[in-house]
Amino acid sequence: QVQLVESGGGLVQPGGSLRLSCAASGFTLENFAIGWLRQAPGKEREGVSCLSTSDGSTYYADSVKGRFTISRDNAKNAAYLQMNSLKPEDTAVYYCVLGPLPLPPVNEAAIVNLTLGFGSWGQGTQVTVSS
Repeated sequence: QVQLVESGGGLVQPGGSLRLSCAASGFTLENFAIGWLRQAPGKEREGVSCLSTSDGSTYYADSVKGRFTISRDNAKNAAYLQMNSLKPEDTAVYYCVLGPLPLPPVNEAAIVNLTLGFGSWGQGTQVTVSS
């Protein structure tokens, strides 16, 4: 059974950090592009980050660049999103998504937006940034 399970969300104060995890089962993560996207109440889904497992390239939305880091651990068949310097506007449900490789030769913003069309989703994990 193909499954993605996110974890690591929670309540954190502004300026704090969280590390989201995405555990995969039933398939091998390294055969896919890995993305994280988020959806805040009343807002459209937003691509956050993407990682090409074929060459390790990483891509970020301008809103999180320099604060978030996407990574993977092939041995654990898991992906991660380290989130530092969190802001109230980062509050959202975060989803781990998978897409096809190779990624097209487009700019960073376009790559991140591609995650919105990726087909495999987890159930999401809530991140709330509030004092």
